[in-house]
Amino acid sequence: MRLSHILTLGVKELRSLARDPVLVVLIVYSFTLSIYSAATAMPETLSRAAIAMVDEDRSPVAQRIIDAFRPPYFVPPRMITQDEMDRRMDAGQDTFAIDIPPHFQRDLLAGRQPAIQLNVDATQMSQAFTGSGYVSTIIGDEVTAFLQRYRAVETPPIGLALRARFNPELKEAWFGAVMEVINQITMLSVILAGAALIREREHGTIEHLLVMPVTPFEIMTAKVWAMALVVLAATWVAMTVVVQGALGVPIQGSVPLFMAGAAVHVFATTAMGIALGTVARSMPQFALLMILVLLPLRMLSGAVTPRESMPVFVQMVMEAAPTTHFVGLAQGILYRGAGFDVVWPQFLALAAIGVVLFGFALARFRATIGQMA
Repeated sequence: MRLSHILTLGVKELRSLARDPVLVVLIVYSFTLSIYSAATAMPETLSRAAIAMVDEDRSPVAQRIIDAFRPPYFVPPRMITQDEMDRRMDAGQDTFAIDIPPHFQRDLLAGRQPAIQLNVDATQMSQAFTGSGYVSTIIGDEVTAFLQRYRAVETPPIGLALRARFNPELKEAWFGAVMEVINQITMLSVILAGAALIREREHGTIEHLLVMPVTPFEIMTAKVWAMALVVLAATWVAMTVVVQGALGVPIQGSVPLFMAGAAVHVFATTAMGIALGTVARSMPQFALLMILVLLPLRMLSGAVTPRESMPVFVQMVMEAAPTTHFVGLAQGILYRGAGFDVVWPQFLALAAIGVVLFGFALARFRATIGQMA
């Protein structure tokens, strides 16, 4: 093995990537707009839901109910007529429409149980189901306070001191931004490494390499370090410019330590991409194969749902996946400010999995080259 061969072949890979506008655009989009849009598009629990009111009672209790709906959970209620309610709901202008019937206050004071009609646009899924509970609670509290002539405040038997670490305001955009960076690292490292090998085969340059004094190990190592360099550089830009800059996400731990973990993870995933590239014979086949591999890695690694909630068998199987350990490492460093003394088991697991995947990919690559020779 000669380091000069590995360096020269790696530079060749970078030049080939720079001449591929599709992959260049994919890299730029994945580590900028994709992260920003994924973070900002994640719905909050309930935020500025559109609500309209039909007040047929015109009573003090009806006004109390109307005044109770305010930002940030709801926009100020829009007063409409009963004839407008269905039309506005059909047009998607209101997520909630409340109809307070005539004589509502009189029936309350008489001990009856009048009904308030709540219409919900269930196509607004993220807000409709959560918002229905908010609306019911708000109306119930206002009616109870009106009948009792005071607003009761329940004193719990214990005092709960709630401290939310990393994300005190529980903004989902903060979680979404970091997790999207993790997902993009995995996806792009696999895609770029596999595409680099398939591009050699489709362009016929792999035959040129076979007549040169280079070994399969040098060829594969060059692809790994070149694609890893691109992914890590894009990750650094995403963390500093998009996550910390544009989105204003405060990072608790060390970004250089996270980048070191990302480098070990990319070593494993680029080897995985080359192994997949030896199986696929064209880019369309590689794209279909990517779907079968990336979806389970994303869904079962703990990036979407906690691993503790998964079946024990699935947890045991996913211990062999590099994404499982990288997600734990990234969450520990970026969310909880963990140091190397805490996340070293994840580093060790990633390194071991990377060596195994690299050896498997190298064996597959040598077999593929042997068939071409």
